[in-house]
Amino acid sequence: MINLLKAGKGILSSGRITGCLWLLIILLGFPLLNTCTSDTDKPTVKLEIRNHLFNPSEVAIPADTEVKLVIYNRDSSPEEFESYLLNRKKVIMGNSKAVIFIGPLPAGEYPFFGEFHPKTAQGKIIAQ
Repeated sequence: MINLLKAGKGILSSGRITGCLWLLIILLGFPLLNTCTSDTDKPTVKLEIRNHLFNPSEVAIPADTEVKLVIYNRDSSPEEFESYLLNRKKVIMGNSKAVIFIGPLPAGEYPFFGEFHPKTAQGKIIAQ
């Protein structure tokens, strides 16, 4: 038993957490402990928006792997990264960056575009 409080009411009135409360804390917290991973563990892909174009316009990523996508908008105006197949939509202000996590994706091609300049800002992610 752990002595947490010297005074109080309810389950902590004795200054100790009961065994049942510990079990509840462990059961509720255990899934979170097992699923936490660092962003540095994920592959990182960098994209750049310049002159309303994505560069590179095609990006290969490993299939079945979560990927950190870092998008730098080098233009002074905002652009929106959007992809229906990836189910992602993010406005990136001018001269700034955004981070979007995608995947894990099955093998295939996933087009994306800039909502504000859809004729020029186009690209695709290829999961292989």
